[in-house]
Amino acid sequence: MMKSLHALFISAALALPAAALAQTPAGPAAPAAQASHVFPTTPARKPNGGKWRLGYFESGDYGEYPRTLKVIVNGLQQLGWVTVPAMPEGLTGRQMWTFLAEQAKSDYVEFVADAWWQPGNFNAQMRPGTRAAIAERLAQRRDVDLIIAMGTWAGQDMAALGAPVPTVVASTSDAVGAKIVKSVQDSGLDNLHARVQPERYQRQVRLFYDIVPFKTLGLVYEDSPEGRTYAAVDAVEQVARELNFKVESCLAPSNGIAQEEATRNALDCYRQLGPKVDAVYVTVHRGLTPASVSQLGQILREAKVPSFAMLGSDEVKAGLLMSLAQADYSYVGLFHAETIARIFNGAQPRQLSQIWIDPAKIALNLETARVIGFDPPVDILLAADEVYEAK
Repeated sequence: MMKSLHALFISAALALPAAALAQTPAGPAAPAAQASHVFPTTPARKPNGGKWRLGYFESGDYGEYPRTLKVIVNGLQQLGWVTVPAMPEGLTGRQMWTFLAEQAKSDYVEFVADAWWQPGNFNAQMRPGTRAAIAERLAQRRDVDLIIAMGTWAGQDMAALGAPVPTVVASTSDAVGAKIVKSVQDSGLDNLHARVQPERYQRQVRLFYDIVPFKTLGLVYEDSPEGRTYAAVDAVEQVARELNFKVESCLAPSNGIAQEEATRNALDCYRQLGPKVDAVYVTVHRGLTPASVSQLGQILREAKVPSFAMLGSDEVKAGLLMSLAQADYSYVGLFHAETIARIFNGAQPRQLSQIWIDPAKIALNLETARVIGFDPPVDILLAADEVYEAK
């Protein structure tokens, strides 16, 4: 365990910084004359002197989306593109976009109030109509310069449209696996860019196995292409074959139903898995909200089951055992903000590297460890950046 854990941290430490990666052109679309060009992030108006007009397309109502939008805006503010007053807490994506359209001050960009789209609340039947509305707006009015596509559905739908305008895809678990982009190195479309984290979930599961050598790992997800992507099912199954452990799955429908039902489905699945598994990998699921994660933490404590949170420290603070993810979303926001800034300074989205390596951080909930009878190895305690005593 010690050898592989240390190797994991060494690998992360040697990774290129996100800012450096973001400046590196990638993929066959980069013209040879521009292959070595580094595009600046300094604020600049459109060539005609006007402001850049931003649109927003989100997959549905999900807490990660406004959270990610907020840190992207903070990143733009850090780079000098916009000034935004303190945002109220608890805004939905629509409410946050309206706030930005009304309150953001900038000589360079504007958040277009009516350039906001959503296919209902993860309503698959509304996706074709939403795609058509976006395509019509972009073709006829031509008044949106860049779209932030938030979530897997939004990224897939913009890719399906051929990304008629520069599109930055955020908050998607696996842009390659979801077929939003062609590969880690190449988005496949000149106007498309998505953050890609190679082997992120494999690294998480391998680390979890090193710390808690389980024989059976629990996994909850919706049995749909998107649900499998959110839960990194292919990555988990890959590591299961490598390390020879079993994956015990429970299927929890989430899309096209009420939030309360999605939450009930997810929590019921974790209750069912408790007696059957040695550990659980808690992945992205619409039913897991800041409120329900605390309930999940209690469920898993009572079952005495170690847990690893895909999303990160907030879920550990809420009662899950541990995670390896960015504790500070500002890193993510700045990555996307720098991408947007470089696009407005002349880069094609496809020219910019999509690769982003999250800082290697361990978060550990010691109270949960005590309740479930888990004694963390000394090197884990030494490596932990965030330690929570109670929840």
